[in-house]
Amino acid sequence: MELKVKRIHKDAKLPLYQHKGDAGLDLFSSVDCVLEKGEVKPVPTGIQVAIPERYVGLVWDKSGISLKGVHRMAGVIDSGYRGEVRVVMVNLGDEPFVIEKGMKIAQLLIQPVTEVKVVESKGLEETSRGEKGFGSTGKY
Repeated sequence: MELKVKRIHKDAKLPLYQHKGDAGLDLFSSVDCVLEKGEVKPVPTGIQVAIPERYVGLVWDKSGISLKGVHRMAGVIDSGYRGEVRVVMVNLGDEPFVIEKGMKIAQLLIQPVTEVKVVESKGLEETSRGEKGFGSTGKY
């Protein structure tokens, strides 16, 4: 499968797999910027992508950045979207986070999409879990 990518900033870096077998393609910042403590900011990548039909692009954190308290927020690129890929980032750390042009800021996973038919129901079949949610499986 091919992922068509268009550079819209001359210095933009194309997404790339760092190692054979990696699930995610690294995405790179196309600008220098600072993410202040508590700030949410869309960071441009300088690229547009054409996600194939029946697939979705999922934007995920880079583990090294996450360890510093910086995470991505919104993370879905639909197959019909043709605008610039921007990574919405939040700094939950204790200090400003410097993003340099060309720095890896997130990773892009390309996954198949299953379209479902939504059917309204008056009831749902019972399961052993039922309505048990957050923390319901216990600590250990």
